[in-house]
Amino acid sequence: MIRPYLKWAGGKRQLLQTIKTFLPPHIEKYKYYEPFVGAGAVLFELQPQKAVINDFNSQLMLTYHVIKNNIDDLIDKLYIHQKNNNKDYYYNIRSQDRNSNNFKMLSDADKAARLIFINKTCYNGLYRVNSKGLFNVPYGTYKNPNICEANILRSIHKYLVTNEIEILNGDFAIATRTADTKSFVYFDPPYHSQDNGNFTRYQADGFGESEQIRLRNHYLELTEKGIKCLMSNSDTKFIKEIYSDKRLNICTVQAKRLINSNSEKRGEVNEVLIKNW
Repeated sequence: MIRPYLKWAGGKRQLLQTIKTFLPPHIEKYKYYEPFVGAGAVLFELQPQKAVINDFNSQLMLTYHVIKNNIDDLIDKLYIHQKNNNKDYYYNIRSQDRNSNNFKMLSDADKAARLIFINKTCYNGLYRVNSKGLFNVPYGTYKNPNICEANILRSIHKYLVTNEIEILNGDFAIATRTADTKSFVYFDPPYHSQDNGNFTRYQADGFGESEQIRLRNHYLELTEKGIKCLMSNSDTKFIKEIYSDKRLNICTVQAKRLINSNSEKRGEVNEVLIKNW
């Protein structure tokens, strides 16, 4: 019953079996790090006993905290959203972040339920914010969206409270600062896009090529320390060039993507998996 509770652009559910073939032997013996955890498809597939999960998206990571610490309140609020779901209700809930003072007054459970509700009911399950950091995706056209998947949420709650899972909200480099040779790090950053067609605006400031290079530098620093790492990213000339270090192995894999500003580029696309051992 443990699987992602959110729809997420770039989610790895349909690539899980491929990714698992790139993991180190005896992966269960490693402490698991995921600095861009997103909806957690790989995390929930592996279910490590010791892990550090992180994302720069504060609203996303709040949902993990609430699932771990306040599951009953969250489920109660999601049932209310499910009962009241319609177009007008959606836009009313979506607009809550337009007034920062009022938004700050919401409880953590209210904020987490809001994100899950709009994620399950917005167009294409897309998480996108504008330059001010305000969620701006329109209402979707779903007949009966499953807004409160209580059994899945409770299973995730049990996993988080019965294992050593540290939940962070910050920079990817800080998230891996305690990693050592007994650790495994899986990076799934916002993908590089040569034409800005792929969606990467999870935060107001985005994740451009300068950040991709900073991530590459950090990846090589971990490689120097003997820490096993695996990365998913776009199959672009830029990514292949910056990861052309002889210590790294780059493999092209095929994935199905449903989110792209250019409809002709949805469907089967090439991606890369990069490992350092």
